[in-house]
Amino acid sequence: MSEVTQAQPPLPRETAVDPATAHADREANTPATTFAVVITSYNYRDFVLEAVESALAQSRKAAQVIVVDDGSTDGSDMLLRERYGADERVTLLSGVNGGQLSAFQRGVNMARAEVICFLDSDDCWEPGYLAHIGALYDARADIDFVFSDMQLFGQQDRVMKFHDRAVDLGYTAISTYVLTQWYGAPTSALSMRTAWARQALDLPESFQRTWRLSADNCLVFGCSVLGAHKYYLPTGCVRYRIHGKNGWWSNQSPRIEYINKMTSSALIRHYAARIGMGPECIEFTKLEFMTKPRPPWSETRRYARLVMMRRVSPWRKWERALNILRRGWRSRG
Repeated sequence: MSEVTQAQPPLPRETAVDPATAHADREANTPATTFAVVITSYNYRDFVLEAVESALAQSRKAAQVIVVDDGSTDGSDMLLRERYGADERVTLLSGVNGGQLSAFQRGVNMARAEVICFLDSDDCWEPGYLAHIGALYDARADIDFVFSDMQLFGQQDRVMKFHDRAVDLGYTAISTYVLTQWYGAPTSALSMRTAWARQALDLPESFQRTWRLSADNCLVFGCSVLGAHKYYLPTGCVRYRIHGKNGWWSNQSPRIEYINKMTSSALIRHYAARIGMGPECIEFTKLEFMTKPRPPWSETRRYARLVMMRRVSPWRKWERALNILRRGWRSRG
């Protein structure tokens, strides 16, 4: 254990990835993708050890397990030191409370692996999680960002999912910029190549106050707008605990929803300004849609709606929308 105190070419078509086959191919041909796990914790003493143990118990081992205690006052920090103080597999970071975005930034700054997976300290993974997403990252060097489904447990028992099958989402910048569309999942089901995590979290210090909670927005919206290639891979391995004190889940109301929409919109505009992206991007909607090999019908309809927002003649709008709908219908799974 180490301890630190606070201080475009054509895209291939979507393919199903079998972890066992991909692992064998990787062993024969290429080095394995390396993973860092970033676990952030604030006053979750009752849950944090289960989260860390689930990361350490993965059948495909992570190169790093980084645990950021964000100034807990419930003894979490001491518990972690007692349990992992001599464990070389775990890096502990501790410091004053700065909120989730600050904790993300501290953890990512310590990562030295190719891909970063995030895990909230009140959630956990089944042992095959890294093997599933690792097979995809190994097989598809063009994939930058992978998110998974989640099994809710505790006070609820159901599955949260983006779709019934794996989906290569291609690029999602225009849909995110114009519609504030969310292409991701809560923290514990997110992973991305390290360079993308660092770009998304490269935010002014003032943003730390805004994103003390729900900082997964920064990862999801940031990677979309900045140009990451996204993929949804259902794994059945992410367990999301509902316990009545979840930071986002337990604070939903019309007022909070309004504030979240406004702050998310401002966040998206910040990323867009960084790369010089503006409303004119809607002219390239069809090109973005073409990066999706087998889009779900809901995605097809979304992009048809986008092209109808262009400032061209009604005939041109309908022509482009019908082309998108026709392609989406033919390629639907």
